Amino acid sequence: MKKILLFLLVAFGGFANAQYVVNYKKVADTYFENKDYYAASTFYKKALKITGDSTYAILPYGKERKSASDDKVIEDYEGSIYNLAESSRLYREFNEAEKYYGVAITFTNTRFRKALFYYAESLRANKKFNLAIDAFQQYIQRNPNDILVKDAQKEIESCKFAIEEMRFPRMVQVKKMPANVNGLGSNYAPVKINGDFYFTSSRPIAVASKRDIVKTDAGDVQVSTKSNPFINNIYTAKGDLNATDIAVKMLDVNFPKNMEVAAATFTPDGNTAYFTAWRDKDKYAIYTAKKTGDKWSDAQPVGLQVNSKDFNSAQPFVTSDGKFLLFSSDRSGGYGKFDLWYCAIREDGSLGQPVNFGPGINTEDDERAPYYNTLTKKLLFSTDGRVGFGGLDFFESEGDLVTWSNPKNLGYPFNSSKDDLYFTATDVYGTKGYISSDRESSCCLELFEVKKEYLSISGILTDCKTKLPLADAAVTLTNAEGAQKVTTGKDGVYKFRVDSKRPIKLLFAKDNYFAITRNYPYEELAKADTLIYKDYCLSPFKLGIPMALDNVYYEFNSAELTEPSKKVLDFLIPIMEDNPEMEIELGSHTDNIGTDEYNLDLSNRRAKSCVDYLESKGIAASRMTSKGYGESVPIAPNEIVVKRKKKDNPEGRAKNRRTEFKVTKK
Repeated sequence: MKKILLFLLVAFGGFANAQYVVNYKKVADTYFENKDYYAASTFYKKALKITGDSTYAILPYGKERKSASDDKVIEDYEGSIYNLAESSRLYREFNEAEKYYGVAITFTNTRFRKALFYYAESLRANKKFNLAIDAFQQYIQRNPNDILVKDAQKEIESCKFAIEEMRFPRMVQVKKMPANVNGLGSNYAPVKINGDFYFTSSRPIAVASKRDIVKTDAGDVQVSTKSNPFINNIYTAKGDLNATDIAVKMLDVNFPKNMEVAAATFTPDGNTAYFTAWRDKDKYAIYTAKKTGDKWSDAQPVGLQVNSKDFNSAQPFVTSDGKFLLFSSDRSGGYGKFDLWYCAIREDGSLGQPVNFGPGINTEDDERAPYYNTLTKKLLFSTDGRVGFGGLDFFESEGDLVTWSNPKNLGYPFNSSKDDLYFTATDVYGTKGYISSDRESSCCLELFEVKKEYLSISGILTDCKTKLPLADAAVTLTNAEGAQKVTTGKDGVYKFRVDSKRPIKLLFAKDNYFAITRNYPYEELAKADTLIYKDYCLSPFKLGIPMALDNVYYEFNSAELTEPSKKVLDFLIPIMEDNPEMEIELGSHTDNIGTDEYNLDLSNRRAKSCVDYLESKGIAASRMTSKGYGESVPIAPNEIVVKRKKKDNPEGRAKNRRTEFKVTKK
């Protein structure tokens, strides 16, 4: 115990000795209270004597204490480790958060019991999904009645989803934009209109001789950091965004003093802009400005339909037809924290009353940064309220602002294990554009180019007998995403498009034809580039009309199937599997050698042996009947007349010794 306390006292001597020139813990606590988590983490590390190139060890200790001062050392030490972990998580540095929560989960003080939940969350953000699942499960077991249990259960499902998604990545190219656009601080909310590229950045702005003042309830505390506060502003860039010398400048719009601004959107003509704007500790509001020539008017709040001192409104988006303003807000009447809303933009520029997107889109958590394509009728937005990779994920839904399809996660790598939001398209169909994500950053959002690609699966469906194209056939493609269905035209062409190389199944069906199923495993799809082309045919049948199974033979004078005959019967297995509602009769026939009674019995036994064989291969007995016809239904003469004399006809008798099947129910 003495060694343990000595370690703690040395490692955290500032708490035992108030005579230090700078009390790093006090400074760190002040930054933490003011939500400047980057600065807080910096000073907690100073207080804990953790440097960039140092390692640290946390030793286990028991409950015994030497003195009250020992307790104070332990309490300050544990509190600082926990707040360091919190600070790292809250400015999205999950590698650091994982490290310090990993220490905090060893603390016995119940004040730190949530450390295990956030440790698991950090593991998930760092793509350690299996370890995260284990940690979330431990949290649920230890805290079965805690409010975070529901979140932990959703996180477990998200980790399982992420593991599966990363096995089968979507066909999306993601490319980080160059450093002159992705400068220091956060860079996000990109939009391109009329050749101009706009984005939000919190890159630092040098202010000569400025010193940072942190306000607390007890008064002002003056501290010094290496850079000035990062303030959000709108920036523009023109020309080739991949050029090394591209010019980036702040948008020349006047906002009220001390106001930060972000997430610009524009009317189709580019002459009216909407922004998110806020002051420190104030609510977010939406502002607008108009451009005349090259000059922007002073920014003004859009009005009480959207803004209020009682709630936040943020992340505006104007539809490409200029008719609607979409935004995110925690106003009353929603379904959770931040919901998506929209209001009409009237001809005079005024706004109608906001309408909630409804429970099909909104959840009890956050929905953010809407983008709606009026051509494809697809809404892209970000949410942390659904099963995904964790954090904010992109989801897509199709609808008309009133009715929506069930939102689908856009998968990996469109999404990552961190935050992904602010999609904007650069083509009319929304297949190319930009996103914001902190997937490669230790703290901040960055800008990425994205381009969706697709795998085309197509071919021609024909009639197996006539070889002609088959019209009005239903072709269904099914994979983990669900089902797509097309009907062939006169040319028999079928065509699908998928955005991942997950295993797929194709089902071809038409009335009075045997349906067929074809499976494409991942290994086959992975070898393809962007196209798989294969033709198929369907075989016709008529209800109740028998069809011969050629070359089904039995042992001499026996009902036992020969091995080659079993292979012929195997032909029926995929037909029965691909047509699960279909029922058949298997009939056996003999020639006229032997008595009628014997031939009838033999044919019954032979037909039954066919049914038994198919049942052994997994075909339900309830879907098959057997019937022996003996010699009663010949299809060729058993005898022929030669010069008025009956003569044996071996060829005819061979044809009569047959096995047939017919469809009795579709």
